[in-house]
Amino acid sequence: MNNAILQINELKTYFFTRLGVVKAVDGVSFDLRKGECLCLVGESGCGKTATALSILRLVDSPPGRIMGGAVMYHGEDLLQSTGARLRQIRGNRIAMIFQDPQSSLNPVFTVGDQIMEPIRLHLKLGQRPARERALSLMAQVGIPQAKERMKYYPHQFSGGMKQRAMIAAALSCDPEILIADEPTTALDTTIKAQILDIFRDLKQQKDMSILFITHDLGTVAGIADRIIVMYGGRIAEAGSVLDIFDRPKHPYTWGLLNCLPTISERREKMTPIPGVIPSLIDPPQGCIFYPRCQWHMPVCQEKRPEEFVISGEHIVACYLHK
Repeated sequence: MNNAILQINELKTYFFTRLGVVKAVDGVSFDLRKGECLCLVGESGCGKTATALSILRLVDSPPGRIMGGAVMYHGEDLLQSTGARLRQIRGNRIAMIFQDPQSSLNPVFTVGDQIMEPIRLHLKLGQRPARERALSLMAQVGIPQAKERMKYYPHQFSGGMKQRAMIAAALSCDPEILIADEPTTALDTTIKAQILDIFRDLKQQKDMSILFITHDLGTVAGIADRIIVMYGGRIAEAGSVLDIFDRPKHPYTWGLLNCLPTISERREKMTPIPGVIPSLIDPPQGCIFYPRCQWHMPVCQEKRPEEFVISGEHIVACYLHK
C-alpha cells in the first residue's frame, strides 16, 4: 500500500540565463513514504539539488522559476501555499540540511543560538527549555562537551562538527520529513560513516522520512530503501536497492555502478562513462543520455522515452526495455 506523505508530480524548474533557459528539473515525479529513506543519485548538474530546493520553494528567483507541477504534502500543494504557510512548514514539519555547512551557518551567531532559533520560533519555547532541548540534540548527533560547545562560533567547529550541528538544527522540531543534500560531501571516511549512522538511527528510532541526495551510489547502499537515478533533469531509473544494485536496467545506471570500486574482483582502473552531460539549455530532442550511450538506437534521437515498468516499483526510461 502506498502511504506517501509527499508526492511530487511533473515538477519543472527552469533557470533563465543570458545564454538561454536551463531545464534543471524537467518533469520529475516520485513519492516519499512514511518512514523510508529515498535516495536521489546522479552526477553533479543532474537536477538533484534543484528538485530538493523546489519542494520547499527555495529556488532563487531570479534566475530560477518553478514552471509547473505539484508538491503535495498531506493533500496540500506547497507550490500554491502562501509564504506564511510555507514558513510554518519549513524547518518545522519539513527540514533541510544543506550541502555546505560552512555557508549555511551564520558566522556571527553561536552554534547554540542557531540550533535554538527554530525551537523558539516553531515550538514557542522559552530560553531555558530551548537551551535544554538544543543540548539534548547536540548530544544525540554526537557533539561532545555540548554544554561548552554551545558557546562556540562556527569557525571553531571542524567540518564534521558543523555538519552535526546542521543535523541538530534540522531535528530541532522533530520534522516528519528530512531532506539531506549531500550531507557527507568533503568529509573523511570515518566521519562520513558516523554521519550515515546518525541517519540510520533517525529512520529506525523516529520513523522519519528521509530524502537523501548524493552523487555516490556507494554511499546509499546501506541506508536507502529506494533509489532514484537522475540524469539531465529527468528520472532515468527508479527502484529498490536490490533493483538498482542487482538488476540495473538503464545504461547510465550501469555506468555509475562500473565506476564503483569492488573487493569481489580486481580492476586495473575504473570504467568511466564516456562524454559529458549535455547542455540543459539545448538538450537532445529524444533521450538525453543517447549521446553517451553505446546502445542507442534511431528512436532514441527522436523521442523522449517513457518510464517503462520492469517489475513492481522498478521503472526505467529506456527503449532497450520497451
